[in-house]
This record gives sequence, C-alpha cells and structure tokens, in this order.
Amino acid sequence: MKILLIGSGGREHALAWAIAGSPLTEALVIAPGSAAMASLGRCVDVGAEDIDGLLALADDMGPDLVVVGPEAPLVAGLVDRLTAAGHAAFGPTAAAAQLEGSKAFAREACARFGIPQPGFTVCRDLDSATAAIAAAGGSCVVKADGLAAGKGVVVANDADEARAAAAEMLDGRFGESGRTLLIEERIAGPEASLFALIDGPDALFMGSAQDHKRAFDGDRGPNTGGMGAVSPAPRLTEDLQTQVMDDIVTPLARGMAAEGTPYRGILYVGLMLTNTGPQVIEFNCRLGDPEAQVILPRLRSDLVAAMLGTIEGSLGHLSLRWDDSAAVTVVMATKGYPGAYEKGSVISGTEVAAGDDVILFHAGTTIDADGTLRAAGGRVLAVTGLGVDVTAARSAAYAAVDAIDWPKGFCRRDIAAT
Repeated sequence: MKILLIGSGGREHALAWAIAGSPLTEALVIAPGSAAMASLGRCVDVGAEDIDGLLALADDMGPDLVVVGPEAPLVAGLVDRLTAAGHAAFGPTAAAAQLEGSKAFAREACARFGIPQPGFTVCRDLDSATAAIAAAGGSCVVKADGLAAGKGVVVANDADEARAAAAEMLDGRFGESGRTLLIEERIAGPEASLFALIDGPDALFMGSAQDHKRAFDGDRGPNTGGMGAVSPAPRLTEDLQTQVMDDIVTPLARGMAAEGTPYRGILYVGLMLTNTGPQVIEFNCRLGDPEAQVILPRLRSDLVAAMLGTIEGSLGHLSLRWDDSAAVTVVMATKGYPGAYEKGSVISGTEVAAGDDVILFHAGTTIDADGTLRAAGGRVLAVTGLGVDVTAARSAAYAAVDAIDWPKGFCRRDIAAT
C-alpha cells in the first residue's frame, strides 16, 4: 500500500515509525514530515494545514490510505475534502472533530448522551464568566472553547485568578479560540487518558496512558502540551477501562451516529478518576502527544490494518494485541518552554541514547548538512523507555535522557515516579 501521513511533530514521528513497520506498507510519504522522519518515508514540503496543497498531493500520489495526525486539519475538514475526492482517509469529519474543536460542543454532547462530566457554563463575555466563576465558588477551571495547542486551560484557585484568566482569553490571547469560554466545576482525582478506535456505532479499546501536563517537577508550573507519559495508565484498571468504554465511549459513538455525525478515527478521552467514578475532562480527535510515543511502541497488532478496519466499518471483527511491558516517555524541551525560548541550540549524544529498550521520537528538531542536530521547537525530543514494568521502563528512559548532551534543554525528573 501507498500511504500518505500528514504532520511533522512527535506524534507523527511515532505514527510514521508504526506505519513503516507494517507489512502492508509499500511506500510512505509524509507531508511535511521532518529530517528525523526521512529514514521512514519520503518527506514532501506541504504543510499540515495547507488543505488545497494536501488535496493536490493526494491526487498526484494516489495513496491507498491517508492518515491525518494533527487536530487542526481534522477540525478544518481535511477528511471531508479527501473523501469527496475519492481518497480513503483515516480521521473524523469536521462535524465529528468538533469534539475537540469546540469544548462547548463536547460538553453539550456529553449532556445529551448522559456521559459523566463536571458541571459547566458556556460564556461569551466577561460579565457572564464572572457570574459563572462566582457560582462555582471561585475555585474552577477556565477553558478556551477552541484549539489552543494544549495551553488554553487554567485551573484557578480563587475567583481573582479565574477572572484574570477569563479576561486574558476573551481579550484575544488565543484568538478566535478564546472568544467563547467554559467555566467548569473543579473536580478531583488522578488523571488518565483512554484511547479508542471508533468506526461509527462501534468502538474498540486502543490503550491507555497517564500524561504529565505541568512544566516542572511536582506538577508545578504552567500547563504544557505534555512533559511525559506512562502506559498503561497505572490507575486505569481493567474494570475501569470497561466502565469508561461502556459509560463514555460507546454512548458517545452511538449518540453521534444517531444524530448524523458519526465519528470514525481515534478518540482520545481525557479522564479524571473521581470518587464517584470516571468523568470526562476533554476529548481529542486524534492521538495525543506524547501519548502516541508511549502507546504505539506497546502495540503488537498492525496499526495500518486497524486503521483500514476503522474506515471500512469492521471494528466489530477486530481485536488488538498489546505487549505486556510498560513504556515511559520523558519529553525534553527547550529552556523557557512553554514561554519564550531560543531556537537552534545543538543536541548531541542521541546515538548513544537509543537502544533496544529506548526509542527517540523527534518533535522539534532540524539536522544540518553535516549531521548536527539542533532544537527547533519547545518540546523537542520524546525519549521512550520500555521495560518489564514501569520501574524498568522509567530507568531506561532516564538513562537515555542522561546520555543526551543538551545544555539548553530540560525535562521533568519525576515522570511515572508514582
């Protein structure tokens, strides 16, 4: 099969790694890809949000399958356009991708389908946000409605902090994504992420992970796109997995199909495991980053076959096999992230770091003509360690991190520590 993969980040590097390893893959083209992905497929300089350019590339290439990695082109309707042009595309339509593109849409869908979630109020101005914050007792969660690269959420400890966050978002910090806000009840419990393949009415469990969002050790500092993860999620037991599939994923899949907006693709369910049971924090319409880098190395089934089954509506006849080992991913980021940071610093030692129990996924690097590796983003490397248990996987990941020489980089030292 000829496969076209859309995207350029760490998630797409992990997808390219898994797709290239499929016996079904004859040729892989990645748009735009990165220098680190060039060994896995042919990279073509067409941006992931260049919808017209991607359509032209697909028409020229004639792929058997198009896999869309990032959320922005999914929300913008790339799958709709590809399907209309006769291409088999893996990912939800724009209507279904509203589950990530609009947090208000997702909350209202959960309310209609009886899915457990915190209380929420949708606000479009500071007065209504202030009233909702007061009704929540000041301690609440403030969210930008639209896409904000994982940074549009503030967990506020009091009314002043919440109102300041709401004012900043409404004032344009996230552009149009922050013109509508959600003020949500603040719930408590450990977090976990569950992934499922959905082909319309049917759903299939596709792994779990626990992400670490805060920038610094001890869950301190600002929220980020993710500083590390462990899979399987330590607190998401088999019974809880079944409960989430039965009470959240299946009702959502069937409800959206009944309403004429069937979901097809990977659904990311962000969960809070409260004293009264799992509740939905958020939905994403694709694999997470760094969750893809920690989940896919544990998958023993053919990812391409699973994607085809999702498109063809045959998930009811499929099952997925997983390695019994654990995986831990540590993200190495440029100092200053998630704020302002310097680009272009030199990274060395990655060849020493990689090994049988370690995989390095590149999220934001460039490679000079002489082979020099440089940082080109905020989150730069995802170092994934594998082991018989979390302790062994964590040791492998941090041993690899310590072998990498990058004075301008930093990482959390407590990923998967508890």
